[in-house]
Formats: sequence, structure tokens, C-alpha cells
Amino acid sequence: MVDSKHQWKAWIYLLPALVLILVFTVWPIINTVRLAFLENYNMMTALKGAKFNINFNNFIKVVQYPGFKSCLLNTVLLCILTVPISTVLALLIAVALNSIKGLQKFLQTVFFLPYVTNSIAIGMVFAAMFNMVGNAYGTQNEIIVTAGIINNIIEFFGGTRVNWINVGSSYLANMTVMVIYIVWNALPFKILILLGGLQSINKQYYDAAKIDGTRKGRILTRITVPLLSPMLAYVIITGFIGGFKEYTSIVGIFGEKLGPADDAGRLNTMVGYIYDSLAGKHQGRASAAALILFGIILVVTLINLRVSKKRVHY
Repeated sequence: MVDSKHQWKAWIYLLPALVLILVFTVWPIINTVRLAFLENYNMMTALKGAKFNINFNNFIKVVQYPGFKSCLLNTVLLCILTVPISTVLALLIAVALNSIKGLQKFLQTVFFLPYVTNSIAIGMVFAAMFNMVGNAYGTQNEIIVTAGIINNIIEFFGGTRVNWINVGSSYLANMTVMVIYIVWNALPFKILILLGGLQSINKQYYDAAKIDGTRKGRILTRITVPLLSPMLAYVIITGFIGGFKEYTSIVGIFGEKLGPADDAGRLNTMVGYIYDSLAGKHQGRASAAALILFGIILVVTLINLRVSKKRVHY
């Protein structure tokens, strides 16, 4: 404890950090709430002294936007599909890594590499893997389509190449690519958290189970999962929060069009809509969309916390 006579020194030491938090965290939150209720707010006209009506019209315009339902559906679908899949895979990989002693450190590093790699760069690599490129050859300029590595693998096993992300591709194919990429990109962080939790579990539980001749599957479901439930709850909650903010992965694969060239915006999300509104100088509308997204994330988080109280064993 700091002596009450010298508390002012502690506040002086904390002052630079407090100023940064106020300027770059607290004020933007307050300003976002303020702008959300100012109709047709524009910074340039505001600097000239223009006045704006205070109402809920920005929220109404966001909800009435023709692409709002599509943005919300894409966001919810990506969360529902990627969070459970990535969590289960991360649990299985963490359990496998925990049982490997010789190459554990090396494999941990390999699995963690995607987490420290730029999302846009990874997205471009995935786009190349799933891409199909058409090139002109010969005197007739006939188009010869070159398949990406994923389609080459499919054809090697006797399958038919799929148009994943190019012109004419289906929504299902586009969403499949996004789910694969997001799950792959989410694994490192979850594996790290779950592996740390596994290594903190008392080994006596497993020794007792082995003496009783318990099957490995039952050990996983009856010992490992319950004892890992706090970490599982954490990665699930943070997974949903991150999933609702999904945007950069879509840009990495499809570019700024957020979809195939013939259907731009097909995979747009709530965060993408916020960026589009800011680019169109609709700061009030973007702020309203941000508050709507915040409300959705808050509700989902509260539901997860409510469920975790009954399911999590501390």
C-alpha cells in the first residue's frame, strides 16, 4: 500500500498512462455514443458551426439499410460456425500436444506461428490456394483455367474442381473458404490457452483413471473437459467477441469488395458496414451501427456467462 501522504506521487507516475487511456479509449467511446444520436452528423459541417438534431434516426437508417440483414447474417453465421469448430479442434490438438513430450516445444511454436502473422498476408495466401486463374494462350486466345492447390488436391483424389472465390462462385463456397480460414487462424491462441490449462491439471486424476481402466474417451469427457471448463469458457467467450468483429480475414481473401467480383459485398459484415459508413462520411450512422454491434456482443457475452455459471467448475 502507498502511504496516504505520498499518494500524489503515485498519481504523477500514473498520469501519462491515464492521459493516454482518456484520450484514446474513454473519449472515443463517449464520442461514439454522442454521434450515434446526432442526425446526419458530418465533421466538416460541424466545424463550421452546424447544429444537428438529437434523435434515433441513425439507428433507424442502419436497420433499414438494404444490406443490413445480410451483414448481420454473415456475422452471426461466421460466429456460429467457427467458434464451436475451432474450440473442439483446439481442445483435441492441445490434448495431443500435452501427451507428446519430445517435440512439444517445437510443435507449440509451429501451431503458434499463425497468431503472430499478419491476417491480410495469411488471407492472400489462402486466396491463392483456393483461386482459379484464367490465362490466354495460343493464336485463338483460348482461356485455360489454372486451378489452385486446393483444387489440385481435390482432383488428385478423383473429385471435381470447385469455384471457391472467383466470379460465378456460390455463397456456400465463399462461406466455406471463410470458415476454414477463420478456424485455422483462431486455433493458435485457443491451443495456447487450453494447453496451459492442461499442464496445470493435477496428474493424480489421470493416474486414478488409469488404475480403474477408464477409456481415453471417457477420461477426456469426464476429467479433462470439466477441469478445463474455465479455460473453455474463456476461449468461447473471446471467440464470439472476435467473431462478431470479423472483417480483416474477408478483406485478406476477397479484397475490399468483400465478395466475388460479380457480387461485391456478398460477405460484408457489421464491422464492414461500419467502415463503409465512415468512408461515406456518415459518422453518425457508423456510430449507431457500432452501438448495435456492441449491444449484440454484450447480450451474447451475458448469455455465455450465465451458462458458464452452471457448467464451469472452478
